[in-house]
Amino acid sequence: MTCNKCGKCCIKGGPTLHLVDKDLIIKGLIPISFLYTIRKSELVYENVKNKLVSLDIEIIKIKGKKDSWECIFFNSDTNNCGIYENRPIECKVLYCFDTREIEKVYAKERITRNDLIPNKNTFWNLINIHEQTCSYDKIKNLLTHHESIIKLVKYDMNLRGLVLEKSGIDVDSLDFYFGRPLFQTIKSFGFNLQSF
Repeated sequence: MTCNKCGKCCIKGGPTLHLVDKDLIIKGLIPISFLYTIRKSELVYENVKNKLVSLDIEIIKIKGKKDSWECIFFNSDTNNCGIYENRPIECKVLYCFDTREIEKVYAKERITRNDLIPNKNTFWNLINIHEQTCSYDKIKNLLTHHESIIKLVKYDMNLRGLVLEKSGIDVDSLDFYFGRPLFQTIKSFGFNLQSF
């Protein structure tokens, strides 16, 4: 099988990363700022299953371009990948016309923040506090308590601001460390902040 470089898979979004992709991140070929974490129990659309699901574990994905799911490494003018020689495993095995190979690796040995952040790291402590305070299981139980949800969204926003102010990390890295902002993801649970 050979890829005809139509770009369909790249336009649908960046891949989920697996343990075999760890060196690509450690060597800086895929910067942390180009990644985001989808946290445990977050609702996501799974292309392979073709439905909205609640994740059993967290996953790390390559970001899309601004206001688009299109993979950040994809050049739509030339239908080329900016990291083709060093692309992740899902990109290597995915053929849009035959999904059998990606189905074999899709849900196996996915990488997590725990695989990439040393446990003694300051951010690891903040991540754990954030997970306990803003877990999606907790959010699901609070959906009828609007004030509580709004407090969690504010906490999430304030923590991100504080981390930026005190640590000097790149703003684009926040989505890796803390997942996507709650004010964005809460919509998938049917909660509309604009009405409050």
